[in-house]
Amino acid sequence: MAIEIQVPCDGDGVCMRCKATPPAEESLTCSTCVTPWHVACLLPESLVSSTGGEWQCPDCSGDVVESAVPVSGTAGGSDLVAAVRAIEADVTLTEAQKAKKRQKLMSGGGAAGGDDEEEDEKKKKKSDDDEDICCCICIKLPERPVTTPCGHNFGLKCFEKWVAKGNLTCMTCRGKIPKHVAHNPRINLTLVSAIRLAKASNSDVEVTAAKVQHFIRNQDRPDKAFTTSRAKKTGKANACSGKIYVTIPGDYFGPITADNDPTRKKGVLVGESWDDRQDCRQWGAHFPHVAGIAGQSGFGAQSVALSGGYDDDEDHGEWFIYTGSGGRDLTGNKRTSKIQSFDQTFTKMNEALRLSCKMGYPVRVVRSHKEKRSAYAPEEGVRYDGVYRIEKCWRKVGIQGSFKVCRYLFVRCDNEAAPWASDDLGDRPRPLPVIPELKKATDLFVRKEKPSWDFDEADGRWKWMKSPPASRKCIAALDPEYRKIVRKRGKNSMMDKLRKEFSCQICQKVMSLPVTTPCAHNFCKGCLEAKFAGISQVRERSRGGRTLRAKKNVMTCPCCTTDLSEFLQNPQVNRELMEVIENLKKKEEESQAVDESSNDAAESEGGEEEEEEEAEPPSKKIKLDSDCVEPVGAGN
Repeated sequence: MAIEIQVPCDGDGVCMRCKATPPAEESLTCSTCVTPWHVACLLPESLVSSTGGEWQCPDCSGDVVESAVPVSGTAGGSDLVAAVRAIEADVTLTEAQKAKKRQKLMSGGGAAGGDDEEEDEKKKKKSDDDEDICCCICIKLPERPVTTPCGHNFGLKCFEKWVAKGNLTCMTCRGKIPKHVAHNPRINLTLVSAIRLAKASNSDVEVTAAKVQHFIRNQDRPDKAFTTSRAKKTGKANACSGKIYVTIPGDYFGPITADNDPTRKKGVLVGESWDDRQDCRQWGAHFPHVAGIAGQSGFGAQSVALSGGYDDDEDHGEWFIYTGSGGRDLTGNKRTSKIQSFDQTFTKMNEALRLSCKMGYPVRVVRSHKEKRSAYAPEEGVRYDGVYRIEKCWRKVGIQGSFKVCRYLFVRCDNEAAPWASDDLGDRPRPLPVIPELKKATDLFVRKEKPSWDFDEADGRWKWMKSPPASRKCIAALDPEYRKIVRKRGKNSMMDKLRKEFSCQICQKVMSLPVTTPCAHNFCKGCLEAKFAGISQVRERSRGGRTLRAKKNVMTCPCCTTDLSEFLQNPQVNRELMEVIENLKKKEEESQAVDESSNDAAESEGGEEEEEEEAEPPSKKIKLDSDCVEPVGAGN
């Protein structure tokens, strides 16, 4: 007698024995594996008649049936039944979680633990953005996305391959693709921003906190400036910059101390010299390769280089008169011209020097061997000579012609002795020199307020009397409270930028129910329909009592000259783009809620601290205040 195998119903509810779909009253569901079985096909009948309140199928019950062959092996089957029963006995799980665990167990995935669930949730959450804006053909983030009039997105290459085969219908909804869209697809720039955001959110990069978070890409740079063998120019005119050995940002003011020198733990010392400007850049004394001024017009100047670029320069060691930049025609083959062709003005780098003069910032000075007229210039290479302070600035007619140049009076104010001096100590405050050319100067500016970098008589050294300007390229060195404000502003500015990218080009607000036109412009569906409300597809014409042929009304896109009359008959919402916008709104609301809760917690802590301060005796409070003599960031 042949052994009859017990088989349940398949996933569609069809009995695998009689190939019929049993009605609900003729089917039983196993309480352990939740598998439906056909009652009429169960053998023997005792399996049905002996059931109590909960029925177990032949695979899950422990009864040995001669005509039943277990689906799994004896050992494996017993382990599987035990695992399923353990899942059913777990009272901490909901019915949905039990069903998910049973499904994973029956598919061979093993018992799902809490860690697996968390990983699944992370993967699902991580892939949500990708699924929202994936290409309908390759199921990946589309490269150069193209949106069809039916609202589905494709990568440009996938779309071109699809259309090249003669397919003029969308592969998702079978919507018609117009010929002008197929032959000349337009990239959806709004969707490009969404894809960039999705890629940024998927990058799991952990940033380790350090004392100085300013990062300079050094792993791809050689130890020194390097020129390839194919370079046609001699020297280092087109050399690749070497590694940066200091941890200062590009807009750092003042001397470079040992804290910013992780390699030698010395900082940049006065008198250090390098072979050329490329090597000088590696130690941060002066970052630009060619320009003589390093600075920003709205922030200040950090360093200058004396290299004999202007005949008006006067170098007296402890003080010198520096000429600003500009006033020369550098177009075409006149790039090396040294002839003044127009007046210099206090703009760009010249304005950066004047701002440093106004605020009294220290300016690092390097001297080059190219300055042949100065006795203080090095015989070869480039040398760091310490920090100077700009005391005055003005304009006067230059030596070369009748054009005005900007002039700056630099006075040395460093705690280390100058390279040409025999003293062991640095500079002391000195009276300003007499400048004869000031009699004919115009636009004279003299600092009236107290400088930020000044000499402290109590300590006997130069230091920051005011807090140094916070770097715009590195927020790690800021005060913790101010750092939170800067980061919050950066977050808000990023969200504002995203809002701008996903804004309707009619109402200038974040799009609701976005539609993408064949010309790849995005609008709110309501705004686009309201734009052409009351305009019919055609208009009737008549002349002199006779009826002319109806004329089509051209409905021009608000952003270009494309006719949208056919598209406006049934505009389709770009669902994927709409989901991206909704997800961004949810993230913004969550971030705002977190910020509000953190602010409330900070305010409550601040209230407790105030109460504690009030409880302290006055003498103790005065002592604490007397200890904080030096402001934050004022130390050198």
